[in-house]
Amino acid sequence: MALQTWWLYVTVVFLIAGTPGPNMLHVMVQSIQHGPRRALASMAGLMSAFLMCLLASAAGLGALLKASPMLYNAIRYAGVAYLVWLGIKAWRAPVASEEEAAATPQRSLRALYLTGLGTGLSNPKLIVFAAALFPQFLDIHLPFLPQLAILVGSFVVIECSWYSVYAVGGRSLARWLAPANRRKLFNRGSGLMFMGFGVALLGSRV
Repeated sequence: MALQTWWLYVTVVFLIAGTPGPNMLHVMVQSIQHGPRRALASMAGLMSAFLMCLLASAAGLGALLKASPMLYNAIRYAGVAYLVWLGIKAWRAPVASEEEAAATPQRSLRALYLTGLGTGLSNPKLIVFAAALFPQFLDIHLPFLPQLAILVGSFVVIECSWYSVYAVGGRSLARWLAPANRRKLFNRGSGLMFMGFGVALLGSRV
């Protein structure tokens, strides 16, 4: 892979990864609710989903989803339901005082990881996107696996960097959200955004 090609790939991924979406919203919400350190478990879940989708795409699942609209739609509807469920959960989240929040048991790292994993896997378009993106930057005259490792590794570094930005931003926002009325508005706003992402996914096509 030529250096110029890699730089083009990095630029494209950087812009796409930084675009606000359900994953970045999830990182920010978890950072606000549990702090940046515990939000690392959510980030790990999201990144695990990314790696699974990217590797599945490289293995040919992207082409399978394109060839089988029924399979794609089944996965898509499941993703829509999950995002809408996250939205309803965020909308209905109780707003506790600082004393009540301190006394409330924290969610386990495993639960945070699994929620992040579910959020990351809720969009089958990631697999199709990877299947369409990767071939544009692969040199058919060079070994496949080293190039795949470079593309995936670069994607992981860029995605994790954006996660950190949103997590730190979420923690800073947490101080502004200390009053109960602001936290309630944030919960409902983030809930509507999750449901909006679900509706957008419902209207998507391969």
